[in-house]
Amino acid sequence: MSTEPPDDDPFRKPPPTNQGGGSPYDNPQGPQPQNPYDNTAPPPPPYNSDPYGAGGPGPGDPLAGMPPLAESGRRVLARIIDMVLIGIIVGLLSWAFDITSFSTDGDNINAGKQAGSSILTAVLYIAYDVILMSRTGQTLGKRLLKLRVANLDNGATPSAQTNLVRALVLWVPFAFCCACIWTAICGGWSFFDKPYKQGLHDKAAKTVVVSSG
Repeated sequence: MSTEPPDDDPFRKPPPTNQGGGSPYDNPQGPQPQNPYDNTAPPPPPYNSDPYGAGGPGPGDPLAGMPPLAESGRRVLARIIDMVLIGIIVGLLSWAFDITSFSTDGDNINAGKQAGSSILTAVLYIAYDVILMSRTGQTLGKRLLKLRVANLDNGATPSAQTNLVRALVLWVPFAFCCACIWTAICGGWSFFDKPYKQGLHDKAAKTVVVSSG
């Protein structure tokens, strides 16, 4: 399976082109006389100016030509929706196969059932993310909140391999050891990350979350 997104991906950014043609140092009008007292250069940007403020990313930035980065609060809400949906399925299947990891009897803890429940949780959450986001870059929660996952370098929908890396980083620790603590750390990283608002799973997969509408 190819790791590259398809060429007909509508979200993929076109390659950069030289719209002016020729060398940027060409001067078709010839040398022009200059007044040594003129100072037409624009003033430098203010110190610590926001690179993604009203002016948006510059032409050399990988986000140029892409939608704006998604707000971290909307990302959290979309993730909660996804966790509730898959959590219901995990609970029903765990009950059906009698592998629930929680027991009211502290003296009767079955390690095999706990492992089985963790494996089921990891498989379902990972499959959910990989299958849905490899198609459109969206889970159900992201679709509802108008968000999309995109490759940082070209804006295209991430491939299955990229989404697998992203999902493994997010869900394996969640399922086997850290649960909500890891999810809060991994996803909450986007609240503080600059300049791309990436969670730890985004950094591993080299993706960003952008608005889709």
